[in-house]
Amino acid sequence: MSEARARLLGTASRLFYAEGLHSVGIDRIVAEASVTRATLYRHFPSKDDLVVAYLTGADAQIRAQVEAARRAGHSPADTVRAVAETITDGIRSDGFRGCAFLNAAAEYPAPDHPVHQAVLNHRQWFLDTITELMAETGETEPEPHARHFVMLRDGAMAAGCLSDPAPICETFLLGVEGILKYRDASVVDQAAVKTRRR
Repeated sequence: MSEARARLLGTASRLFYAEGLHSVGIDRIVAEASVTRATLYRHFPSKDDLVVAYLTGADAQIRAQVEAARRAGHSPADTVRAVAETITDGIRSDGFRGCAFLNAAAEYPAPDHPVHQAVLNHRQWFLDTITELMAETGETEPEPHARHFVMLRDGAMAAGCLSDPAPICETFLLGVEGILKYRDASVVDQAAVKTRRR
């Protein structure tokens, strides 16, 4: 990536997340990145392309966090917990303004718009990944548990920028524990039923 492109994307990403996608204009990005409009349009033919690149970067960061949790050598359940911890770390971070993807979807609600498509692609990947992680814990029907995790995550991300993040994070982590406990109970119950049938 060229220095100019990196500077443009870094500047746009910071401003888009802090102030919103529609409220930040091209002139502001060009001025703060210290490049010309021609340079911007050489790298990003439209503002939509720049917004999609911003979301692609956010997606890559989250994928890297999840991959690090998966490679840490935890048990499957502790890997789910580790992913949950990366979410609470984000909520507790300075300048937290909620989920970049939910924020983008609110500003670009048309389902066929490239920005909205980038949001949907990220969210499908995240759901698929949490479903895989829940399956690795031994859950025979992991998708409902994964949907529950994603729903809790969405709520925590929305609430975390509106009030004290500490109780929000605590509640989210307790919810994840509940998902794991329910999963454990259901697996044990299924095994007991199978044993009684023998």
